[in-house]
Amino acid sequence: MEEIVIFWFRRDLRLHDNVGLYHAIQSGKKVLPLFIFDTAILSQFPVKDDKRVQYFYQALEQLNAELNTLNSQMCFFCDTVLQVFEKLTTTYSIQAVYTNEDYEPLTRQRDATVQHFLAEKNIGFYAYKDQVIFRADELLKSDQTPYKVYTPYAKLWRNTLTQQHVQAWEIPLQESYFVGKTQHNMPSLADLGYTADSTWQYEPPVFDRSIIQNYTANRDYPALDATTHLGIAIRFGTVSIRACVAQALVDNDTWLSQLIWREFFTAILYHYPHSARLCFKKEYEKIAWRNDESEFEKWCKGETGYPLVDAGMRELNETGYMHNRVRMVVASFLVKHLLIDWRWGEAYFAQKLNDYDLALNVGNWQWAAGCGCDAAPYFRIFNPTEQQKKFDKEGHYIKRWIPLEQELPYCEPMVDHKLARERALRAFKQALK
Repeated sequence: MEEIVIFWFRRDLRLHDNVGLYHAIQSGKKVLPLFIFDTAILSQFPVKDDKRVQYFYQALEQLNAELNTLNSQMCFFCDTVLQVFEKLTTTYSIQAVYTNEDYEPLTRQRDATVQHFLAEKNIGFYAYKDQVIFRADELLKSDQTPYKVYTPYAKLWRNTLTQQHVQAWEIPLQESYFVGKTQHNMPSLADLGYTADSTWQYEPPVFDRSIIQNYTANRDYPALDATTHLGIAIRFGTVSIRACVAQALVDNDTWLSQLIWREFFTAILYHYPHSARLCFKKEYEKIAWRNDESEFEKWCKGETGYPLVDAGMRELNETGYMHNRVRMVVASFLVKHLLIDWRWGEAYFAQKLNDYDLALNVGNWQWAAGCGCDAAPYFRIFNPTEQQKKFDKEGHYIKRWIPLEQELPYCEPMVDHKLARERALRAFKQALK
């Protein structure tokens, strides 16, 4: 039986500029491309027309079509990861498994389990840095402890960056590199228990240079729709982070700063995995949240009476996307105006956001709540009305999602801003005594 290597696709759904795949091909062995519809992960996507499942499914269809031109195909399984590798090791003579690193707490545990299983069979497991420019342990303070504040981290990130860091890992793809077609065909969406949303279609990521070049001036105005919309592509790896950073270096430094924030929050979650579910600043666990379920439901539905908040929530519910400026406003409103635990909002975003990423979502929610690393002071409370005047002065964004707002107030504000602000300040001060 011919000895092969496996390349296990995860958050890197592309053949080009893929570090782990590059090294798998360089091994000199034929590569079996593998994707696992991990039943443990799919259970986290209970909505049957979830756009994220549709996105990575259709990205996989495109990836598989590319492999077909090389007389190969993706080897698909729908099972738990360990059971898949048990089957593969009895079917093939595997010399090694190649993949790219994943940094979330549960995925790190999963990889450690797989590595241990393979080691017992004398099969190598090699994981490479691909979804970040710098992994968490590459940028440390002089005393070798992690950064907890963005600004010095970003300064070191920029000072350490070289042209080599954004160089694409390209290798000319040839039919001879891959194992031929197998019997492990792609299951349908229906087989996986999902249905396609006919109003929404996967589109390969592209750099709109006009949007990127004008990002600094336009990014805070939701009516302009002037952000890159590349979050989901970065999340699932249909575009490489090296390509994004290389483009940002040419076109816009503000967008580069946003990409650095992504790496900062990824590093924070890596070094402080407790922050996935607990406040980074543990004293904030003492806050006496009100956690009113009826008020939370109004926030979820976009029925708070604050137009910018409600427009954002309705956009999220309908499209799976929300403009970043509006995300900050709706998060601040939930935590500060309603005194509802940030974890409720984080969990709701986890269900709804197409570009959901654990590290970024947790990091940003804790920033809004004031309980994270490098957090805004707890007494910084967004005034949604003033935010609306500043960033949607003509009401174009609001009218897109709340048509009645053109003619009359659609509902009364559920809480007075001044009273809510004072209540929040009292609650935070009491907890932090």
